[in-house]
Amino acid sequence: MKHLFPALILLLGLSLQAAAEANISIATDHIQLVLKVKDNGRLYQTYLGERLSAQTDIGLLSQPYGRLSSTGIKGFEAYPVMGTEDYYEPAFELRHTDGHPTSILKYKGHTQEAGHTAITLQDDLYPITVVLHYEVFPREDIIRQWSEITHGEKGRVSIVRYASSMLYFEAPQYFLTEFSGDWAEEMRMSSQQLQYGKKIVDSRLGTRANMFASPFFEVGIGSPVSEDHGTVLMGTLAWTGNFRFTFEVDHDGALRVVSGINPDASTYILKKDDTFRTPDFIFTLSTEGTGLGSRRFQRWALAHRLYKGKDDRLTLLNNWENTYFDFDEKKLTDLFGEAKDLGVDLFLLDDGWFGNKYPRKDDHAGLGDWQVTRSKLPGGIPYLVKAANERGVDFGIWIEPEMVNPKSELAEQHPDWILKWDGREDYYFRNQLVLDLANPKVQDFVFGIVDSLMQENPRIKFMKWDCNSPITNIFSHYEKTEQGNLYVDYVRGLYSVLQRVQERYPDLYLMMCSGGGGRSDYEGLRYFTEFWCSDNTDPVERIFIQWGYSHFMPAKAMCAHVTNWNNRASVKFRVDVAFTGKLGFDIGLKGLSANDMAYCRQAIAEYNRLKPVIFSPELYRLVSPYDGEHCVLERVSEDRSQALVFAYDMHPRYGEQQLPVRLKGLNPDARYRVNEICLMPGQKSRLACSGRTFTGDYLMKVGVTLTSSGELVSHIVELKAEP
Repeated sequence: MKHLFPALILLLGLSLQAAAEANISIATDHIQLVLKVKDNGRLYQTYLGERLSAQTDIGLLSQPYGRLSSTGIKGFEAYPVMGTEDYYEPAFELRHTDGHPTSILKYKGHTQEAGHTAITLQDDLYPITVVLHYEVFPREDIIRQWSEITHGEKGRVSIVRYASSMLYFEAPQYFLTEFSGDWAEEMRMSSQQLQYGKKIVDSRLGTRANMFASPFFEVGIGSPVSEDHGTVLMGTLAWTGNFRFTFEVDHDGALRVVSGINPDASTYILKKDDTFRTPDFIFTLSTEGTGLGSRRFQRWALAHRLYKGKDDRLTLLNNWENTYFDFDEKKLTDLFGEAKDLGVDLFLLDDGWFGNKYPRKDDHAGLGDWQVTRSKLPGGIPYLVKAANERGVDFGIWIEPEMVNPKSELAEQHPDWILKWDGREDYYFRNQLVLDLANPKVQDFVFGIVDSLMQENPRIKFMKWDCNSPITNIFSHYEKTEQGNLYVDYVRGLYSVLQRVQERYPDLYLMMCSGGGGRSDYEGLRYFTEFWCSDNTDPVERIFIQWGYSHFMPAKAMCAHVTNWNNRASVKFRVDVAFTGKLGFDIGLKGLSANDMAYCRQAIAEYNRLKPVIFSPELYRLVSPYDGEHCVLERVSEDRSQALVFAYDMHPRYGEQQLPVRLKGLNPDARYRVNEICLMPGQKSRLACSGRTFTGDYLMKVGVTLTSSGELVSHIVELKAEP
């Protein structure tokens, strides 16, 4: 055994360091986190901020983080536990088999290799091990953090709290920006100063977890959150389920930020020698406001997390707001022709194509019975795929595989597969219940829905995976004695299914949808190419929704469709708002005028030409819709040779003063030709800057007028650097 352990370390290429040497630096190009083992053998955070120079001795970083306060707290412990001398929110609580709720975690060693740091902590009295993991992405200045928990006790051990991350700050004041809302009101931004005590942002919905609160936050350290100035922590939890962010200011004015799965109703029974892995907490610390932080997140997502992040995206025509449930083969094949005429890549068949004993005529029946409705579509899905392909468009289809209507054959045959209690009246959300994905048989069934469709129709290109209900009537027949495991095991079951889908059908594009933006997280986006931001497609509302998501999500991931919501807005305005995301249409094309149809065709052609800029991570939010009745966004190519500016006037007041908008991110020495594009047929630009050439320096320091006093007016402006 003496020779085995060193040989194993050597084989893995890892460096194990003794506790006496343990000042652990975790650094990107511009951020540094420093952890230190103190005399008591426990691990503490001693620094989190801008990267220190190579000449700085990080061993000196013991103050102020090592101070002994009036409460007896000896510092900022990296993973504090319940029941010790730290009186504030812990990261970890485990109930031992003898009933004791406390574990004293001490440093045992750490490894660092290829940007990954793993720090092992153990309890001296109980066989409990916690490994803290940190992965750095140097260029993107992103840090990914998670923890792994194992035990060797005999009997039932329950983990009550199991955070992914605990971070600390000391500053005169702190300001939180959160992202909350409801169906059709997703990602509303609001800010507040954090005072003594706790502020919690969380979800307890299970499946449609982000319906009220989205798993993102921003904390201004020392000053309010700003677009271009100040230090700001930007963080998100990669978890398609219940989450909790706790922001706690202590009596000394220090802030701790605890991030992880929501422990409510989720005390987890962990079996001996099993490992509980927490979700990833992903964060950046920007010293130049949220604009820089957003660009970091978008670069990281495209390079390292979003499924098919470097691939193209498909424009599409969806039938939902055109037909709803009322369609047949003739209606659909006519729409295939309209999709081709419009110039999109794909036709997406939405809800209403399945069920025979209980045909899907509305949202009251059929969900769970994934056989095509023969009376409506006698040729089945193969006929539709073939007909779409013959007209020159790809085919996609809507599914909601995690859900079931009580009025369905599935509910009659497998009531034990459904999350529902016994002996009480059931509560239905959208007339449906949730299948128990903690159950491996249900996982097989859900995978089989996708697999059967793809086996029969290998040319299906796209699936919209919906999830309309939170978990109601919360009880698992599969985990009868371990109900605290349900919320966690459900999400793990979902990931297991999605992993199988991805492995078998790697070329399939998937949209993550949940009654709108009820799912919008970076673990889900390991498997999905994009997500549906909101069912609200009113372009004015979408300006706010997409503005919020842009703080963390790249344009390539954000589905934005042109629909009939808000007919007071022109088709041009609606298209121009959708232009900043992954463009789609969900509108009856026969109702459009010849001019509107011509504009849509032209816009799609321009969109395809400009995708490299639209999907660039170099986003600059120039004028916030929260500050008035205008919004201006800019995307810049990574080589700074090209840029697009999107300007929207919503409901300006009469005679409102219009100030020049200063652009950002350009090469100051380059000369840019400025042209308004995507004009209506026969329309000429009214922008004074269109058709002229300016230096990047002029555009960034002086600016050009891009807004107006017109209501629901939009402009798309292209900048090209001249040779």
